[in-house]
Amino acid sequence: MSRTKIGLFGGTFDPPHIGHLILASEAASQFGLSRLLWMLTPDPPHKQEQPITSLPHRLEMLQRAIADNPTFEISHLEMDRPGPHYTLDTIRLLAQHEPDADIILLIGGDSLRDLPAWRFNTELVAAVFKIGVMHRPGDSFDMPLLESQIAGITEKVEFIRAVFQDLSSHEIRRRIAASEEYRYYVLPSVYDYIESNHLYRRITSS
Repeated sequence: MSRTKIGLFGGTFDPPHIGHLILASEAASQFGLSRLLWMLTPDPPHKQEQPITSLPHRLEMLQRAIADNPTFEISHLEMDRPGPHYTLDTIRLLAQHEPDADIILLIGGDSLRDLPAWRFNTELVAAVFKIGVMHRPGDSFDMPLLESQIAGITEKVEFIRAVFQDLSSHEIRRRIAASEEYRYYVLPSVYDYIESNHLYRRITSS
């Protein structure tokens, strides 16, 4: 009997945009996921000094962004416990809740390069079934070097095939703060929420 496959896609999603949705939908298709959990990070360790939009705003935007896809759901594993939150802890907690599932961690190419600096990176790689990585055009990865730093990573990494959108939440926030066009980089429901709540009107360094 084949095991259930669950994707885990973590981030601040500040705001969630079409690039996030493209990555998630392609990952769900490529890996045959039965569920894809969006892990909204309330207190990211690597952004302790950066301003982040309040959790209720980010949660509402994410709920709007994924509302029409039955494979997508928001996980509260990190929101319901105190931070800071480390990916290994979240993976282990999810494995306790889903003992019959293979867990696929979804990350961007930048995160793959930075993985040697993550806490407990070897344990993290061992704890997941696969690591799905969004491959940007022109990106290159020194997998032998990564393997020498994190044993076992080569067999875990699979690159996600997609028509890549070179888009970031930071760029959307910058555009809003500068009164530039951003409407079609997010879903209409997210756009309406940002506009009605006057979010991102001040430029930040994050």
